[in-house]
Amino acid sequence: MIRHIVFFSAARREDIDRIAEDLNGLARIPHSDFFEIGLNRKVDQLGTDVDVVVYAEFRDEAALAAYKAHPIYAETTAKVRPLRELRIAADFVSKA
Repeated sequence: MIRHIVFFSAARREDIDRIAEDLNGLARIPHSDFFEIGLNRKVDQLGTDVDVVVYAEFRDEAALAAYKAHPIYAETTAKVRPLRELRIAADFVSKA
């Protein structure tokens, strides 16, 4: 299983909810086995830079590649990119 985690920070605080709403559209892409969007609660003293988190699970690299190649992914990227300041992504293989 591939775990896909992406962290976003908004360029403007007032765009946080819009970013989360736009990213939630990625759930319509059929290639993930699990998908969710969350707002950072910012309770960690050192972890307040991130505003929105995308977490998804994919059965393999091919499913993740198909997800990223889907037209909804490109549409969502075009909507969110102008609103974000930071984007950090990590993909790792989980044996769980």
